[in-house]
Amino acid sequence: MAVSNSLTISPRKLRSDLYSYSNNQNNSETPLVISVLSSLIERTLTRNQRISSRRTVPASSSSKTQIFDSREIPDMTIQSYLERIFRYTKAGPSVYVVAYVYIDRFCQTNPGFRISLTNVHRLLITTIMIASKYVEDLNYRNSYFAKVGGLETEELNKLELEFLFSMGFKLHVNVSVFESYCCHLEREVSFGGGYQIEKALRCAEEIKSRQMIVKNPKHHHHHHHFARILL
Repeated sequence: MAVSNSLTISPRKLRSDLYSYSNNQNNSETPLVISVLSSLIERTLTRNQRISSRRTVPASSSSKTQIFDSREIPDMTIQSYLERIFRYTKAGPSVYVVAYVYIDRFCQTNPGFRISLTNVHRLLITTIMIASKYVEDLNYRNSYFAKVGGLETEELNKLELEFLFSMGFKLHVNVSVFESYCCHLEREVSFGGGYQIEKALRCAEEIKSRQMIVKNPKHHHHHHHFARILL
């Protein structure tokens, strides 16, 4: 009998994880919000691909947003990429919620921009890094996030600046906005009457086999061992 590869997440379980997650370097349990955010982005990608296939004229995007386009589509799923970021940064659930807020604001600020397979990874590492700086007391350097995300430091620096200027440096997320986006993620979970979030075990195994962290790293940056990825 085959074992189910899905993880059932209830809105209550997600809310508990968002508000009671223990954010410390020894916590290796992946936040539930990663699976939910991954699912939401995957559905957005599917919708955007469907819209693009129906267009007779390609959608226009500004040169400012084209900086997020990779030369090739990265061979890593959204779930796998988010799990990699968490594995090496241990960013708490609130960071991913704030990153989600930033992505939504960025799309509203740039109406011609569409999340796609070529830009989603760069957009995620950029917004998660910026959200981490906004939410967390202690943070890694841009060079560290770049290494985690599969980019050169100079490249991530450019993405960060472009994103900040595009947003007019409006990064504040008040409690009511944060709560509203948490509610939206909860609706994603309950969508269709009991949403089954695919856990993507293949991606998790891929990470375990390709990546390694030194035991008892003492929390110094240079103790982390990476599997190199390139976007």
